[in-house]
Amino acid sequence: MTIKLAARTPGQWRDNQSTLHPRLRQIYASRGICSESELKRQTANLAHYQQLKGIDSAVSLLSQALQNQTRIMIIGDFDADGATSTALCVLALKAMGFSQVDYLVPNRFDFGYGLSPEIVDVAHQQGAQLLLTVDNGIACLQGAERARELGMQLLITDHHLPAEQLPDADAIVNPNLSDCGFPSKNLAGVGVAFYLMLALCRELQQQGWFEKQGRKALNPADFLDLVALGTVADVVRLDSNNRILVYQGLQRIRCGRCRPGIAAMLEVAGREPARIQASDLGFVVGPRLNAAGRLDDMAMGIECLLAEDQGTARQMAVQLDSLNRERREIEAGMQSEALKSLEQLSFNEQQLPFGLVLYQPDWHQGVIGILAGRIKERYFRPTIAFAHQDDEILKGSARSVPGLHIRDLLEEINSRYPGIIDKFGGHAMAAGLSLKADKLGAFEEVFHQIAEEWLQGHPLEGEIVSDGPLTSAELSLEFAQQLKDGGPWGQGFEEPLFDGEFELVDQRLVGSKHLKMMVREPGGKLIDAIAFNVDLAQWPNSQTSNVQLAYRLDINYFRGKVSLQLMVEALAAID
Repeated sequence: MTIKLAARTPGQWRDNQSTLHPRLRQIYASRGICSESELKRQTANLAHYQQLKGIDSAVSLLSQALQNQTRIMIIGDFDADGATSTALCVLALKAMGFSQVDYLVPNRFDFGYGLSPEIVDVAHQQGAQLLLTVDNGIACLQGAERARELGMQLLITDHHLPAEQLPDADAIVNPNLSDCGFPSKNLAGVGVAFYLMLALCRELQQQGWFEKQGRKALNPADFLDLVALGTVADVVRLDSNNRILVYQGLQRIRCGRCRPGIAAMLEVAGREPARIQASDLGFVVGPRLNAAGRLDDMAMGIECLLAEDQGTARQMAVQLDSLNRERREIEAGMQSEALKSLEQLSFNEQQLPFGLVLYQPDWHQGVIGILAGRIKERYFRPTIAFAHQDDEILKGSARSVPGLHIRDLLEEINSRYPGIIDKFGGHAMAAGLSLKADKLGAFEEVFHQIAEEWLQGHPLEGEIVSDGPLTSAELSLEFAQQLKDGGPWGQGFEEPLFDGEFELVDQRLVGSKHLKMMVREPGGKLIDAIAFNVDLAQWPNSQTSNVQLAYRLDINYFRGKVSLQLMVEALAAID
């Protein structure tokens, strides 16, 4: 048995003056980068806020609100992107002199997603005069209509794909509006919020507001730690603009210039801020922040980000860590149930439907997105997991595979078969929807049908895309550090992954399900390697002395010792 590998498509490096390591140039070229000029990570290279459609109207609305000290209610979302967006706007607005700023995050169990009429009513009852949505709102027609009925102003900031009809708002800022010329369509919700606060700050500076009020001028770059966290956690594409935002945020975290809440979440996870990478934001901090919105109330996560002192932040981070452990246990149980259900259907790889629809009456709606992602990764099919929102309504979370735009597929179902789906929204690779429980069977049938139409001819098997083998000289601490420094890596700008054959010198289980190895590369060098969550039916394997590995280069710091380590993504015995 061998690993299913696909070679990454090569690109062409055109910068003849470059001093970068030749292999690093190849890696960049295969990701669409042709010269060092495209790798600039200074804030001066960010796209200008004036390129965002609606930004002038939004700034004017907020400037007037500042003059009148209007009561502003930020309507957030219950994921890490929404939490960081909310915290950023609360902090920035207050720093600019807004005295009446509060936030509401719809509890997913009571209100569902976004600017619903119900959450508008709650905001109105609390005295809000202007609603500012972050990471939501572009699909909330009824909520916008309710805000109008109640005489409230509405400013929508979002990054989700809009439908043909837009909500009736005083201003909308969304780079994905069809006539918006902003060059990065991949901004996360927190990125949009950052640009709005940046534009407002510049306007107030031009007005001389800070001097008149005797206030220190705000530096929007101080919030880039929040932007980096929300951007990576929301798994948006790291185009050049997002890479700058993430890089600058990481630099602030590494230097200890981040929110106490971010530092506290890193601390409880045992991560040293000075050495963190973008992946730590996605796999360490993001899940702890998300756990609040999945199992309890995202207000806990937002308050952790808003905390002004390390002691308060640490207490909240410990609670978030506990929720994340609970989330893992719930998810593991749901995944086991889902896999058993699929096995009972006696599918083999050729008989699997083109799309998978999963449902159990007792599943937790806060974890179905993670579950759908896990099943999608295992079977390489677009997957939707459903749970009860209430007695009548099911909430679904969808995850897709390359080649199938899941939000467009849901729109196609809604167009061809109106009345099956109540609500939907999302992106190419992830989406959410709700429907009546008695419509689930009909939905599953048409989902299978359209998924099959759209995926005909696509390879429905997971492949590991590799940057190829490394030479003995490249299997070094120096090159590993160059790779780390060459990021940030992430969605759409994947961290380099390599493959090769090694002699297996030693192997043992650690932590009950992780395989710790010592391998020898063809040049004779001994290297540590670790594979997480291995198949215990196959490993450890005393019958093999050679292995094929797909791996990432890492640097291990342990008791003052620094060593090269292979982080193994896949392994196979080759003799």
